[in-house]
Amino acid sequence: MERIVLPQDFSAEERGRRAEELFVSGYNCCQAVALAFADIIEGAPEQTLKIITAGFGGGFGRLREVCGAVSGMTVLAGFIRPAADPGEKEAKTANYALVQDFAGKFKEQRGSIICRELLDLRMAHKAESPEPSDRTPEYYKTRPCTVNVGVAARIVANTLLEEAGRK
Repeated sequence: MERIVLPQDFSAEERGRRAEELFVSGYNCCQAVALAFADIIEGAPEQTLKIITAGFGGGFGRLREVCGAVSGMTVLAGFIRPAADPGEKEAKTANYALVQDFAGKFKEQRGSIICRELLDLRMAHKAESPEPSDRTPEYYKTRPCTVNVGVAARIVANTLLEEAGRK
């Protein structure tokens, strides 16, 4: 966790709200979760996070696979438990363990980590149009995405607080 420094007033609730606000402002689920932590991740400028996470919206480019919020947690796991050297098996194991922990907690709270299941879409495993949905008031009423990004950000924030000995 050497790349992350928690401010004194850091809270899981605030990070969850921040992710929700980012989503409502137009960022995709993955971007909203990752950007909720951009101010505390050393070595990852906000613009870089926006670019890296852009394709994960809609369950991986609107394929409705792994939820973008879960992908955002996965991106953050790389900063919390880095595994940059391919020969460091212990680091990879720690990173994968954190990803599995995040996914398990998300699934426990939301019922699934799969976008189409979270959206209750019955599709024949085919891609939707790549065109993003318009963000209208009706869109936000019918989608659990705002809640999902908040849950994901709170899971990450609580883990950071635990690892810092502040929870």
